[in-house]
Amino acid sequence: MYTCVVINEKDSVATVTSPVKAGEDIRYRIKGNDFCIKACTDIPLYHKAALKDIKKGEVIYKYGCKIGYALKDIKAGEHVHTSNLDSKMI
Repeated sequence: MYTCVVINEKDSVATVTSPVKAGEDIRYRIKGNDFCIKACTDIPLYHKAALKDIKKGEVIYKYGCKIGYALKDIKAGEHVHTSNLDSKMI
């Protein structure tokens, strides 16, 4: 079962479709390929999860569009929100 929505292969975050607890799998599909990462933090319903490690200052993509920049290093599986994402710079 897939637990998040990923629209574009360049997306660096996904929207979870159910709450995810740290240590649980985040499953998704892109272009017919299945992927799975482990959540390293709790992620609330409809919030963003990092699909890969994101470096401080790096552009963050969701649904194929720039949504902001990383305020700090973000690990794959981490909750992405206002504490680590600056959307005002877009």
